[in-house]
Amino acid sequence: MTKTQADFWFDPLCPFAWITSRWILEVEQVRDIDVTWHVMSLAYLNKDKDIPDEYREMLEPAWGPVRVCIAAEQKHGRDVLLPLYTAMGTRIHHGGEKISRELIAAAVADAGLEPELVDAMDDASLDEAVAASHHEGMDQVGDDVGTPTIAFEGAAFFGPVLSSIPRGEEAGQLWDGCVAVAKFPHFYELKRSRKGDLDFS
Repeated sequence: MTKTQADFWFDPLCPFAWITSRWILEVEQVRDIDVTWHVMSLAYLNKDKDIPDEYREMLEPAWGPVRVCIAAEQKHGRDVLLPLYTAMGTRIHHGGEKISRELIAAAVADAGLEPELVDAMDDASLDEAVAASHHEGMDQVGDDVGTPTIAFEGAAFFGPVLSSIPRGEEAGQLWDGCVAVAKFPHFYELKRSRKGDLDFS
């Protein structure tokens, strides 16, 4: 049986992408899927939008991690993205660390990559490649979405947006539901208000 190919777009800054990314890793353990990882950028997505000053301030350091991810991908191939994303996300979302040169340097080291990759965080020449990777995913789902974005079997969606990480067969059942709605070409949204805090455990 051929594995389902799924493509996942992430920005290391986004806590919702982090939770969904940990879910899709659980799905890989219980369903016959293979995930390819891609970079998107919340800073790029919102650069020309009218957004609150507080949100724009939060996005200011977001260029650094995505540039480093793109530089690592260019040097080592796409397989490097998951371990680097995991290293960054663990520090940002579990450790509560602020995005900084020190955080990125530590994450690069955690992923077993060369220290000089940290310099990419200030390299604006990488932004064209960031935008290209971003559009590869976002152009499939439209303007009013962000990350997480997942594409599979000819469909692409923003989401699922989760407040905790489903594990084991529960993760697989949620995936089954996503596959089911993806088969209906006119399905585009299913939403309710979130209750409670985000749970990264």
